[in-house]
Formats: sequence, structure tokens, C-alpha cells
Amino acid sequence: MKLPLSRIAELVKAEVYGDGSKQIHGVASFDDATSQDIALAANRKYLKRIHNTEAGAVVVPRDFTCKGKNLILADNPQVAFAKVVEAFYPKVRPEPGIDETARLGDNFVCGSMPSIGPFVVIQDNVTMGDRVTLHPHVFIGEGVFIGNDVEIFPNVTIMNRCRIGSRVTIHPGTVIGSDGFGYAPDGKMYHKIPQVGIVQIDDDVEIGACNTIDRATFGKTWIKKGVKTDNLIQIAHNVTVGENSILVAQVGISGSVTIGKHVTIAGQAGIAGHFNIGDDATIGPQAGISRNIEPGETVLGAPGMPYIQYIKIAKLIQRLPELKKRIESLEKQLNAYGTSSQDTSRSAG
Repeated sequence: MKLPLSRIAELVKAEVYGDGSKQIHGVASFDDATSQDIALAANRKYLKRIHNTEAGAVVVPRDFTCKGKNLILADNPQVAFAKVVEAFYPKVRPEPGIDETARLGDNFVCGSMPSIGPFVVIQDNVTMGDRVTLHPHVFIGEGVFIGNDVEIFPNVTIMNRCRIGSRVTIHPGTVIGSDGFGYAPDGKMYHKIPQVGIVQIDDDVEIGACNTIDRATFGKTWIKKGVKTDNLIQIAHNVTVGENSILVAQVGISGSVTIGKHVTIAGQAGIAGHFNIGDDATIGPQAGISRNIEPGETVLGAPGMPYIQYIKIAKLIQRLPELKKRIESLEKQLNAYGTSSQDTSRSAG
């Protein structure tokens, strides 16, 4: 496949700087691109080095120009480049059909053009929309509802009565609707609290590989529209994740946490139970959150603290070896002064 640069600009609603007739054969990274590829330079780090790339064209911010280079000038270079990649590598959907090894339960309601792979198990009373793809070894529990244009990759488990919206992608190994972690102690042992709620995943959500999203004790664990999760995420019972939030790898969220809209939670951050995370908040990597986070707040560290405070503390930590030496030196001087004062007192006596 090849496309002229002018056509690529049309596809991504951008402008051409340079030779619009230049033929592009593929996409590649900034450092590995050849004269037939298009690459991305979205930030200053790469824009400074733009003469180093051999790419036949580069997607850049709209206000950037460079003589001698073919450029795609875009308002949002990363989004534009994502669309370019989609153009060269269009998504391939498996052929519609139901494999003969799939097990379909009673009262299964299926929309048009399903693609159900080998060894898929669908239990009773499942309802599924149009153009749903279930890859091999997917398990769909009793009473599950799945919307339109959903793709569920191999070895995903969706337990009873959970609800999946439209245009949802769930990557391999994820478990939706396992029991929440609820036990009542009597002083000698723990008694399981039945988990009778569900998980609801709204439209346009993408769930990474090996996520575990627990069903609610009562009501629902709710992943709202547009949420994106990375791999290895734990979301406990009765959590709500607000629209268009992002959870990065190895995030752990305890029960009954409410997360607002457009929140970013960075890798390995942990949130204790029953707290609220406000809209547009950012939680840094490995942060430990044990309080409510205000809308728009950025927190780092464990326990989580405001960004500026964390930076001050981090700078002090870097100086600890130096400060330790200074304190030891001062202690020696004080001890020497004390000894000298005692000797002077004895002499005077």
C-alpha cells in the first residue's frame, strides 16, 4: 500500500508542507524510518533532531516548519499519527460465523454478523449485539449483555449478569465480574459476604490484558464511557471510574472508590478504599492514596501529597547524605566544646 502525502493530509485533516505528491509506503519510528516512511515528531525532543531522521515525511505540530523536509502540520500530531497508522494497518475482523466447537447456551440472542471462535462458551440467557467478535476460549456467563461492535480477545472471562456496552475492547486474560473481596470476621475466622452485584462497562471502553474487575457487593462496579486501562489493573467491588479516565499498568483500586472524569492514575499507584478522586486529577506513579483528592489536584508519593510538596521533599532526600555529615560534624564540635568547658571548670576550681 502507498499513499501520496496530500491524501494522508486529507485523511487526518491536516496540511502538507513540502511535496504533496511524495509517495508514502508505510509508517515507522522517528529513528528507524526510511525515505518511504512517515514518522512522528510531536515534542521538542524530536523536533530538535528532525534533520537526523531519514523519514520521507514527518507529522509535526501545526506551527512548526523546516526547510527541506516534507511535513504533515497537525493540530494534534499524536492523534493525526494514530490515524495514519490506522490507514496503513486497517483493523482486520475475523470472518463472520460461529465455530462448530463453540458451546451456546439456551435463550442465546445474537445480533447480525457475529464472529465466535473455537471453544467459546456462552451460557444461558446471554444477549449479544451486532458485529461482536469473541476470540477462542472466551467464557460468557449467564445473563450477560454485550452491545454492538465489541471485540473480546482470547481467554477473557465475563461472569454472570455483567453488562458490556458498545465498541468495547477487552484484551486477553481479563476477568470481569469475579467476586469482590468481602469477608466478615468473628474473631476466629472469616465468613464470606456474598457478592451479588454486577460489573457495568459503558461504551467506548478499552480494557487491557489481565485486568481483574470485581463485581459489586450490591449494585454495580461501574467503568464509565471512554475509560482506558493498561495491563494488570485491579479494580475492586463497587468502584466507579469516571468518563475518559486512564489507568496505567499495575494500578490497584480498593473497594468503593469513586474516580471522577478525565483522571490519570499512573503506574503502580494504589488507592485505599472509600475515597473520592476528583475530576481531572493526576495521581503519580507508585503513589499511595489514603485521602480524598480534589478536582484538578496532582499528587505524588506515599502517602500521596501535593506535587510541589513532594518535589521539595524529594530534593531534601537527595541531600540527606550531605546533611548527615554536617550533623555529625556539628555533634563532634559540640562534644569537643563540652569537654573543653568541663576542663576549664575543673582548672578554675
